[in-house]
Amino acid sequence: MGYRRLCESDYRFMNVIWDNEPVNSTKLVALCLETLGWKKSTTYTMLKKMCDKGLAQNENTIVTALVPREEVEAAESETFVAETFGGSLPRFLVAFLGDKTISDKEADELKNLIDQYRKEP
Repeated sequence: MGYRRLCESDYRFMNVIWDNEPVNSTKLVALCLETLGWKKSTTYTMLKKMCDKGLAQNENTIVTALVPREEVEAAESETFVAETFGGSLPRFLVAFLGDKTISDKEADELKNLIDQYRKEP
């Protein structure tokens, strides 16, 4: 599926779907009122928009996501690092950490992740 970036309101709406799917469209309206403060018409407009983008579906009043949250988050993260740090993950980590320190456990977790994703020569 060709992923297209989500604006903030699209992402917040998709989070409601991801957190509750499969969800009845009537329940989705109630959840969006509760969590986003949206009226029924706004929720249905957003649902149609997400369906038109191929991100969600509404079949027989049951709403589900067509794209996993992890796929969207990975694409958003990659775009952020590319646009903000010239695609440099080390530059991102330096900026993210700033003058903070990390525990030995966190350092080991990061090292394990790096080893897991390291390219083979």
